[in-house]
Amino acid sequence: MPRELAPITFDAALAGLADAAAGGETVRIAGAGTKRGWAPATADPDVEIRTTGLDRIVEHNAGDLTAVLEAGVPLARAQQQFAASEQMLALDPDLGPRHEATIGGIIASADSGPLRHRYGAVRDLILGITVALSGGTIARSGGKVIKNVAGYDLGKLFAGSFGTLGVILSANVRLHPLPTATATVLGVREDPGELAAAARALAAAPLELDALDVTWRMGRGGILGQCGGTAARRRAEDVARLMREAGLRGVEIVADDAELWARQRAGQRSARRALMKVAARPSALADVLRAAEAASATVVGRAALGHSYVEVEPGAVRELIARLPGGAVYTLLDAPPESAAAEITRWGPAPAAPALELMRRVKARFDPTGTCNPGALVGGI
Repeated sequence: MPRELAPITFDAALAGLADAAAGGETVRIAGAGTKRGWAPATADPDVEIRTTGLDRIVEHNAGDLTAVLEAGVPLARAQQQFAASEQMLALDPDLGPRHEATIGGIIASADSGPLRHRYGAVRDLILGITVALSGGTIARSGGKVIKNVAGYDLGKLFAGSFGTLGVILSANVRLHPLPTATATVLGVREDPGELAAAARALAAAPLELDALDVTWRMGRGGILGQCGGTAARRRAEDVARLMREAGLRGVEIVADDAELWARQRAGQRSARRALMKVAARPSALADVLRAAEAASATVVGRAALGHSYVEVEPGAVRELIARLPGGAVYTLLDAPPESAAAEITRWGPAPAAPALELMRRVKARFDPTGTCNPGALVGGI
């Protein structure tokens, strides 16, 4: 079992990381542990640094629509405070069984949900970041205001780094107004090609949707489009008309839509089956749905972005991979440890040599001793 450290200050986190590096030990960096299996290191670590003790909402600048959050702040708690000012952080991934997922873990895993359609990925919402590096320094970049662009690269590098570069200590984030009301339009179709064509038509229309998602299960799929704001219902009626024109059936408007989107987010995790994240061209959505149907899998995803979460029986993972369209990139997220799926290369085929070499140089620059979560990323980084 690794030696566990639970720092409550930045200096304590830095000291724990630097001491481990100086002693030749490896470190696993963890938040609430809701995505522990997504990028496991090649071997058990000597030390685990848990950031849940760094749990202060340092600043909430309602007038500037910004906030500064320490890494261990549960996103659910931060959203409650923002909502009191009619604001939100436009991140809505699955937050775990007790809504315990922390902002640091969400950044490190680049996790997101349906709101990514309108507001972008995690990296797009980071204004600045503070991190501890294994060499014994605390690095900061960016600022606290939206128009300050200095230092964005550090935040982008740590978003999706899975703890391989250092410890995220805090993040300065951009907020958005909380919609006063929402309404979701839902339409269905049984043919993957026709469903994908409808998704393309909706994605191209000037609808300003908060979310545009796809779902597929047992030979039947659906498109969900969410409208937000004071005119949500009127705009939803326009979306419904376009859905019917695009050939979708059973079109309906759901005003109390929280449960619909909770199901979409829940479809991005799996407790008993394998879960694959598939990135493909949006134009290849029909092929992804056909591959899932052939493997008896289910799908939720971002219809306009080409990001699909495919839940499949562990024994059918290889069949699913073989049927994915050309150019698709997959990542194995959840998988029962005793299953055949756990032996699949989690990051799919290795990237081209120049890209992999660049990633290795970044790792060497930030973590030259190879202390942080070694082997967790593609190529053994």
